[in-house]
Amino acid sequence: MSESFSDWLREQCEPEWTAVVTHPFAMAITTGDADMRRYLEQDFQFVDSFTALLGAAVASADTFEARVPYARFLGQVAATEEKTYFHRALAALGGRTEVALEPVTASFKQLMDEVRTAQDYLLIAAVLCVAEWCYLGWASRAAQPLPESFVHREWIELHEGEEFRGWVAFLRGELDRLGAGLDERRRQEVLGVFRRAVELERAFFDMA
Repeated sequence: MSESFSDWLREQCEPEWTAVVTHPFAMAITTGDADMRRYLEQDFQFVDSFTALLGAAVASADTFEARVPYARFLGQVAATEEKTYFHRALAALGGRTEVALEPVTASFKQLMDEVRTAQDYLLIAAVLCVAEWCYLGWASRAAQPLPESFVHREWIELHEGEEFRGWVAFLRGELDRLGAGLDERRRQEVLGVFRRAVELERAFFDMA
């Protein structure tokens, strides 16, 4: 196979993938026009499951070299800028950190929890890769100057830039490394999880 496994996964998910990275709500974030309160209230509900999923990646990765980037990113999510952003942004918008889950939010949390409890590293990497790669996809389309509102500007900055691009490249690289020698049954299993995550990302933007 001449193309990388991650490229193949993404291509198999068209046109859903392009619908996510060019979604009207995502584009409204890049211009500062998106109504962010409900969106961020729901997105915050992923923080615990996402943090646990990163921890599962640390535990289930097959090499020390793979564990380190997950552990580093886990520290950032759990203790620093992203969690701080949610609290500041929701306070500014009059939002809440505890809300009832929308159906798509519950479905996405369920997918994260399923692959975490299975301790299947390749499936964990697939879900994480979708969550991060598609956000890079829309955030990288933001035109300069970025919106004045910190709620929009910092959300874009969290999902763009050299460090985040390196993180996405690492996740894609793990899929490529582990996917190179898979048989067809296993490839389809990974694709099924990858596609489900892409579909949920689109549904989440639709909800917003």
